[in-house]
This record gives sequence, structure tokens and C-alpha cells, in this order.
Amino acid sequence: MRRLLGMVLGLEAIMILLFIPVAITISHDSPALAGAVAGALAAGAVALAVVAGRPRAGWALIAGTLLQLGVIATGVLVPAMYALGAIFLGLWLTGMWLGYHHEGAP
Repeated sequence: MRRLLGMVLGLEAIMILLFIPVAITISHDSPALAGAVAGALAAGAVALAVVAGRPRAGWALIAGTLLQLGVIATGVLVPAMYALGAIFLGLWLTGMWLGYHHEGAP
């Protein structure tokens, strides 16, 4: 489960960084705002991807869920992020569900 969730966060970090040029060119948001929001979310995703595979890091599941909600909230700047955030939230919840049913609770 932890490896799967780490992979979801790693791919999500890439998607979050691709949010920057879209927010600047299509939504006409300021580069500083787009960079700050995406940079913070991407850094959080990478940090959680590293920690998610470690033993006794159950708090990372909660933090990862909150990160998913933060990604969905970026839909305020780029409406397509509502859908992309929901897709990654679905992947995140599916990974947690599979982990609990196949590996047991952490």
C-alpha cells in the first residue's frame, strides 16, 4: 500500500508542477501565485511520497488526504484541477482501501 501511495504522490507532484504554466497562460494568474501554490503542493507531495513508505508513518495517510483536498482546491485558479484533483483523490482512496484489505491496517 505504501509503495502504491508513494507512486500516486510522485505522479501527482508532476501534475501539480504542470499546473503552473496552465495557470499563467490560460487562467492569467500571476506567476508568483501559481508558482507558490504549485510549489508548496508539489513539495508536500514529494515529501509525503518519501515518508509514506516508512514504518509507523500513519500520519502521512492523513496528510496525503489533506494534500488531495488542497489539490482539488486549486480548481479555484484552474477549473480543470477540480477534475484532476478528484481523479487523484480517487486513486489515493483506492490505494488506501486496497492496502487495508490486502495488507491489514498499518
